[in-house]
Amino acid sequence: MQEMSLNYHFMAEQQSGSTRHAFFGFNGTAGVWRIAAMEEAGGWKDRTTVEDTDLAVRVGLLGWKFVFINDVEVKSELPSQFKAFRFQQHRWSCGPANLFRKMTMEIIHNQRVKIWKKFYVIYSFFFLRKIIIHFFTFFFYCVILPTSVFLPEVKIPNWATIYVPSIVTLLSAIATPRSFYLVIFWVLFENVMAIVNEWVVTEKLGDCVTTELLPQSRKPRYGFLERVNLKEMVMGTYILCCACYDLFFGNTFLYLYLLMQAAAFLISGVGFVGT
Repeated sequence: MQEMSLNYHFMAEQQSGSTRHAFFGFNGTAGVWRIAAMEEAGGWKDRTTVEDTDLAVRVGLLGWKFVFINDVEVKSELPSQFKAFRFQQHRWSCGPANLFRKMTMEIIHNQRVKIWKKFYVIYSFFFLRKIIIHFFTFFFYCVILPTSVFLPEVKIPNWATIYVPSIVTLLSAIATPRSFYLVIFWVLFENVMAIVNEWVVTEKLGDCVTTELLPQSRKPRYGFLERVNLKEMVMGTYILCCACYDLFFGNTFLYLYLLMQAAAFLISGVGFVGT
């Protein structure tokens, strides 16, 4: 599932942006900068948790172009535990939103780039992809849709609940055919990841857990209570209640989706996702 997310990030966002000479966010793994570009933009700043994106935006507003080379492969390390992964994803979501708040007026008043590029950075890169998508995903599919089972007079059209999400999902996952059988689990898991969490530095174990170079290092053990994520448990329980109500008193098949979504929240809530 992580492969589909990263593949979409690289191929649909970065490679397509590079092909169109449009702005795209700098990727921290195997990214190469020109010293002149960094110095002209003012260097690294620690005003947000996404300092790489911050620098990329400032460099882009100075007229520099970005190039994505698809045939270069490097190794990267994923977070070691589900908790670390959710902290990382939250940081990647809230960091751009905070950067957007800090840089909106700077982008508008910039004289070095054309107005279409300003519109793209403000609307598409920041507002739509970094704010609206996360907000909509959680509140519509995890709050509004489950709650609608208690309000039979409220009719949500099929195009909003089935057709459009299905098309978007298929287009996002089609570039990763070998993992296509996981697409349903991917959607459910992405909805779980949309829930808000606090900011914590991402924990990664590195090679120290498998190599003999550092024999004193040991893989940390996590007890059951340490793995429990209360917010996911609460959401999973609520959606499960909605699913049961729709199963016994409703006249739709919405409970099928709600049962799967509740299971995804509860599995993540007890940390039973794996390393």
